[in-house]
Amino acid sequence: MAITTRVRLTPGIMGRLRLASQGLLGPGFESVPEAVRTMTAMQAQDLRAALWAVGQRVPGARVDDVRGALDRAEIVRSWPMRGTLHVLAPEDLKWMLAITSDRLIRGMAGRHRELEIDGRDVEASRDAALELVQGGRSATRQQLFAAFEAAGQSTAGQRGIHLLGMLCQRAWLVQGPLAGNQQLIKAFDEWIPKSRELDRAEGIAELLLRYMLSHGPATERDFAWWSSTPLTEVRTALARVSDQLVGLEFEGATYWLSPATAALLDDGVPGQRTVFALPGFDEFLLGYTDRSLVLAPGDADKVVPGGNGMFKKTIVSGGQVIGTWARAGTGRAGAVVPEPFDAVNGLRPAAQKSFELQAAKYLRFLGG
Repeated sequence: MAITTRVRLTPGIMGRLRLASQGLLGPGFESVPEAVRTMTAMQAQDLRAALWAVGQRVPGARVDDVRGALDRAEIVRSWPMRGTLHVLAPEDLKWMLAITSDRLIRGMAGRHRELEIDGRDVEASRDAALELVQGGRSATRQQLFAAFEAAGQSTAGQRGIHLLGMLCQRAWLVQGPLAGNQQLIKAFDEWIPKSRELDRAEGIAELLLRYMLSHGPATERDFAWWSSTPLTEVRTALARVSDQLVGLEFEGATYWLSPATAALLDDGVPGQRTVFALPGFDEFLLGYTDRSLVLAPGDADKVVPGGNGMFKKTIVSGGQVIGTWARAGTGRAGAVVPEPFDAVNGLRPAAQKSFELQAAKYLRFLGG
C-alpha cells in the first residue's frame, strides 16, 4: 500500500529509516542468529568486516559470539547471490541458491571456458571433494585443492576457486567452522541437515518481502540488483507481497518498507544526531544499487578509492555517510581514527563524542 506522509522526506530521513529497518537504530536484535536471519543476507567477503556488521546490530555482542555462531552452523557464510560471500540463516541457503545459481553460472560461462572447466570437470571435482569431507569430516581449502589435483583437476590460475565456487553453488559443499580467519569446507547436507523448500516464484516473493522489511526504504531496482533477479520477475513478486509493505514516493521513485518502519514517520524519525562506525561492505551502503541516497556522489571516491570495489569503513551521522574511519595499531593499544569528509572542520563536538563511544564499542566487541 502507498501512503502520503505529512513529513517532507529528505535523504537524511530516508537514510535513518534504513538504519531502523536494519536494526541499527532502536533496540537492535537479541542474538546473532536473529540479526542474520532478519537481515536476510549480509555481505561478507571481508570476514572481519562481516563479524562487526553483525555485532553492531546485537547489543553487547562480542566477536566470539559471531564466530561461535558460524562454528555451530547457526549462521552460514556462502555465495547466495552476485558471486559474493554473504552470511545468512542456514535453512535459507539452498532455496536461495536454487533461485540465483543458474543465472550466475551462465554468466561465468566465458570465464569457465578460459579455465577449461566443463561439466565433467565439475563432476570429477565433486566426487573428489565429497570423498574427502563426507562422514562429518572437514577440509581446509589447501586440502580440497590437493584432492582436486589428485583427481586430475588443476587448481592453477583461479581454476581451483572457480571449481570450489561451483560446488558450493550447486549445494554439494559449504563453508563451515572457522580455523583462524579461514573456514573449513564441509559436505552441504551434513553441515546443513535441514533446508527449507520453496519453488522459484514463492522464493522470489519471500526474498523480496524480507529484503524490503530489512532494507527498506528500497526500490524494486535495488532488489533486482541485490538478488540478481530479472526485473520482470521482481515486479511479479512485488504484486504478490505489496499489501504487506508500505510505499513511499520520493524524488520520482517508489520506495518500499515495512509498516513498522513507516510508522516512525508519525512521531518523527529518530537518529538525527546518532553516529555509527560501520564496517566496510556494510549492508547500509552496499545493499542498494543506488547509494547516492546516503552517500553524496562527490564523496563516493573517498569510500571506494578509484572505484576499485574495496569499501572503506564509514562514519554515518543522521542517516548520511559523512566520513571514513580506520584502525591504527592492534590490541589494547589500538586506536580508532575518524577521517571525516570535511577535512577542514572535522567532526562537530557532539559527533566527535558520539564517534568516540562507537570506537569504544568496537574495541569492546574485539575484546579490548
